[in-house]
Amino acid sequence: MDLRILVIDDDEAYCKLVQESLEPEGWSVSWCTRGEDGLELAREAPFDAIVTDMMLQDMNGLQVCRRLVENLSERPVLVVTAFGDMEAAVSAMRAGASDFVTKPVEMAHLRTLIQGVVRDRYRVEAVKRLAQGGFSGGQPVPGILGESRAMAKVYDVIRRVAPTETTVLLSGESGTGKELVARALHEESGRAQAAFVAINCAAVPGNLLESELFGHVRGAFTDANSDRTGLFEQASHGTLFLDEIGEMPLEMQPKLLRALQERQVRPVGGNKLVTVHARIIAATNRDLESRVAAGRFREDLYYRLNVVQICIPPLRSRGNDVLLLAGHFVRRFAERMGKSVAGLSPEASRKLLDYDWPGNVRQLENSMERAVALASGAQVTVEDLADRIRQHDPSSRLAETVTEDITTLEQQERRHIEHVLRMVNGNKTQAARLLGVNRRTLYRKLLRDGTISS
Repeated sequence: MDLRILVIDDDEAYCKLVQESLEPEGWSVSWCTRGEDGLELAREAPFDAIVTDMMLQDMNGLQVCRRLVENLSERPVLVVTAFGDMEAAVSAMRAGASDFVTKPVEMAHLRTLIQGVVRDRYRVEAVKRLAQGGFSGGQPVPGILGESRAMAKVYDVIRRVAPTETTVLLSGESGTGKELVARALHEESGRAQAAFVAINCAAVPGNLLESELFGHVRGAFTDANSDRTGLFEQASHGTLFLDEIGEMPLEMQPKLLRALQERQVRPVGGNKLVTVHARIIAATNRDLESRVAAGRFREDLYYRLNVVQICIPPLRSRGNDVLLLAGHFVRRFAERMGKSVAGLSPEASRKLLDYDWPGNVRQLENSMERAVALASGAQVTVEDLADRIRQHDPSSRLAETVTEDITTLEQQERRHIEHVLRMVNGNKTQAARLLGVNRRTLYRKLLRDGTISS
């Protein structure tokens, strides 16, 4: 989940701490130290969540919270309060805040809370849109469905690279739709009228892969009763899609590299080179860099394939695309089965949004086929969903995340104090202000933990 976050806090060091902690996750963090500046930024940019402190220079966080909720009700607001200030926290929730957290706060805990309030917002929006008539189903790129920000990035790269002859490497988990992206690259290119030829490199035995790609002549091996044109030739002036390229046998890789470099292939058993003009698109669900490091994939071939890389996001990071795709599959299977199922019930929609979809779009498609087959009414209901989806508890995954590195409150406090001290180069006065305690209290905590000696 790539998020855009706004932090409003009068302590610049704290803002930088949040930024430096969350941006390595791929998030975009903006910050300001005044409430009015924060309100202006929030109006100008579509932030996914806003984190505001209770005490600001020009107004308190409660005022900021109320104005944000009044004017930007769709943006979740997370309020940071001083430790133990529960009255302020309750007031913030009454003002419309999505959640609150007390200082000092571990950055991992803050990240989890932000993800939680954003997911809750996605669910509310999705169910609301469903009740109002569903999703538009627009296709920014032919053949691919998705309105999420994650997919917008994919569409942008497709549009820019499709008209070129550049080799493209598609990466992503199994079931994310890499072949659909490959076909879109082909359809949006000047080669659209020629052939799109695909091969799964993991599905062809190593001793036959060379013949499949380059072809063979009659008598090249047992059962070679006639000449056969290879896939490189079949895709000439079109596109050759090499799926699961990470599974290609090591001994086959230099032959593929030579074909890519020279634009020529030699059929198995043949003496003549054949010039080919296929554009290459490869795909993998493996970490090819790790396989290169392990000696299981040639480095020169990796760089030859990885001219432009498109990372296909997993379904769990695509927000409301889950319902857009589910609705598409429901309509398709209903028509195929001759049933009058038209969509999803709100309760079924919530279950689909809560589920993690380890098998991605392919799993969702299979799940919707099953649901339509079992549906007895005009909508897919919770009862039509598989047990693993119906019984999935999203809070259990959240609990796992929170407890992976569980520590005592005392340990968390000590680590946070040490982190802040490092951020301010040991300036205890600045650290105390950042932590929301007076200098004497900070010294007492440092003495207790042995950070300084008496």
